[in-house]
Amino acid sequence: MLVLSRQRDESIIIGDNIVITIVDIRGDKVRLGIQAPTEIPVHRQEVYDAIQRENALKESGEHRPSPQSPSKNASE
Repeated sequence: MLVLSRQRDESIIIGDNIVITIVDIRGDKVRLGIQAPTEIPVHRQEVYDAIQRENALKESGEHRPSPQSPSKNASE
């Protein structure tokens, strides 16, 4: 893993077409701005992991039941 130090408003370039800019630093949180072509997906790690789990479930033929809206006749 390459580890770089950057300050606010400084950037990192990946390849020819991805730019990551430090937008803000507050305490232990860093806000990043990411410029990338639309064909390159950019996700937070937890979102990416959830997408991978969903894709694995679809490929295995299993799927979770989707949350159902309450029935109109719920009192029956």
